[in-house]
Amino acid sequence: EPARRVLLLGEGNFSFAASLCGAAGTHVVATCYESEEEVAARGRAAESIRRLRERGAEVLFSVDCTKLKDYFLPEKRDFDCIYFNFPHCGRKAGVVKNRELLAQFFHGSAEVLTVEGEIHVALCNGQGGTPADQPRREWHNSWQIVAVAAGAGFILSNVHPFKADTIHGYKCTGYRSQDKSFCVEGALNHIFTRSMPLPYFKPMICEIELESRKVSFQVPQVLVDKINRGFLELNSNHPVRTIKEKLTAELSQAFPLQNIDYCLSLLHQGHLNGVCHSNIFWIILSPEETPSTEEMSNGLANAVLFSHVDFCRDIDKNGWVNVPEGCHISKQYYLRPSLLPYAQAIIQRGAFLPGTLHVLSGPVFRKCLIAPYSMPVFHEMVFVCAVNRGTENKCIQMLMNNIKTSIYSFHQTVPRFKVSINLQETKSFETTELNDFAAFESQLSKIQYFICMEIDPSGSCEKGFCVGIIRTAHYELVSSELVVVFASLNLDLLAMLICGISDWRMLWTSDTRFLCQFPRGELRLFKSFSLYPPSYVHDVSFWVPDGEQFDEVAFHTVARQVSGEMVVSIQLIDSFQQSETGRKSLCYRLTFQSCDKALSRQEVAGMQLLFRKEINQRLRVALR
Repeated sequence: EPARRVLLLGEGNFSFAASLCGAAGTHVVATCYESEEEVAARGRAAESIRRLRERGAEVLFSVDCTKLKDYFLPEKRDFDCIYFNFPHCGRKAGVVKNRELLAQFFHGSAEVLTVEGEIHVALCNGQGGTPADQPRREWHNSWQIVAVAAGAGFILSNVHPFKADTIHGYKCTGYRSQDKSFCVEGALNHIFTRSMPLPYFKPMICEIELESRKVSFQVPQVLVDKINRGFLELNSNHPVRTIKEKLTAELSQAFPLQNIDYCLSLLHQGHLNGVCHSNIFWIILSPEETPSTEEMSNGLANAVLFSHVDFCRDIDKNGWVNVPEGCHISKQYYLRPSLLPYAQAIIQRGAFLPGTLHVLSGPVFRKCLIAPYSMPVFHEMVFVCAVNRGTENKCIQMLMNNIKTSIYSFHQTVPRFKVSINLQETKSFETTELNDFAAFESQLSKIQYFICMEIDPSGSCEKGFCVGIIRTAHYELVSSELVVVFASLNLDLLAMLICGISDWRMLWTSDTRFLCQFPRGELRLFKSFSLYPPSYVHDVSFWVPDGEQFDEVAFHTVARQVSGEMVVSIQLIDSFQQSETGRKSLCYRLTFQSCDKALSRQEVAGMQLLFRKEINQRLRVALR
């Protein structure tokens, strides 16, 4: 196995390099900015350089950390680790100049670092500007290291104290470009790794079977990276599948169980009574679109093509899509927002066995406002059981007992938090207390109970977070004495709460550092590989079109689309109405932040410009 190549930059007296040199399987390349003559005059430098060379290390002088590829041949540029301890422009350089130095250093490092390599940057207490600094400086007065690194495609994956007293023979030097030591108490070592690049999503056509024929439709842009991910498939080790399998196994001990996932179409047709139509991803038949040559060669010549209706202004007050004049549309479809209609269809067709627990699962799609637990797509698990009238409460209790047992068993491997799960009657909840999942479910049909879960490190469990619902319904069937119990669980919310995942977007990351934390069949406490990601704030103000109700869900959906889900918060900070004309102006504040990728200030500025353009064109607002 080839030796691990380690590059050290900005060495003052080479004492840090000498402490690393000699480790088995490591080849050290130690460098400094000054000439050999300048360094030789520093105390202990000559001794450290001699030790390095004796142990086979390379020692280079007059190396500029911003132009690293100029000092190494192409075949010698792959370093596994780069160390830069206490970088500084010298003398009394301020924070701006030192940020510029770091920015150029990170860009230069990107050209000589292996794909899975690390960059270690040690900074004095407070310089980094992250919450790890104690005390923490104001952001504008820090080196803003996470934002600077993001500009070169790096994320902060770890941070820990720089313990100078544990490094054998190490002595810091270089205070104000002199052979003097400086205070390293409270110093931190910041470890950066490469980020996956920000995705560029091309338009995507999805092909499915619908009503015994092959159809294709254009996937809404905001869902392109979330369609057909296969998280629930047999070969998946995603935590949502692990939770589904353990729930299924537990429930199968109490009920005869039948899985019916195989027949669930992504598209649904017709109305969903009571549901706000701006929450639906509508798909309409588009006769003017014809298959391309490539599609025809792939046997899609007879497929029906659908297109996606992005915004609510294309839908009338009754929920039907407004179609351009001359365009004939016979049917309207939408991406399924719930599995409940499929469960109800099973009962209405009589395709069920009384007492058997029928299980449906799969992703569902809902337009929603941007919020920490509001997901435009998540994996739903629905249980359906028909029981004799009068025994429905017993069935509900059996369901809850087995769900509780499953969830409590998860915490044997994730023991950090206390967990409590219980039923809450709907009347004990105020409408404002409902999360997005529960609020949408309450539109579908009457709910008897919310399944609430609380994970509290302090051990005091109060009213929980809604992760599921239970409803009952009476059907005029062969036996009119049957009552049907429907239970629905949000598997993504369960995964987040159990594994300590604070951002729903992390469940959909394509970075392998997420799934590698969950070996097959195991749930563990998630450790983020992107710490303290930088956030950027932009405001936008505009006039609302006269006589129109502003569609905030559509506004948020545009933000999701143009940013690739990089907008984490949208707040209305001001509204104004002209008394003379009645025109209304709104001002919103957008916060951009990634949970798993490097996001730079320049990239966010581009997203903001595109967002302004899109809301002007699609929502017909007049920008101010």
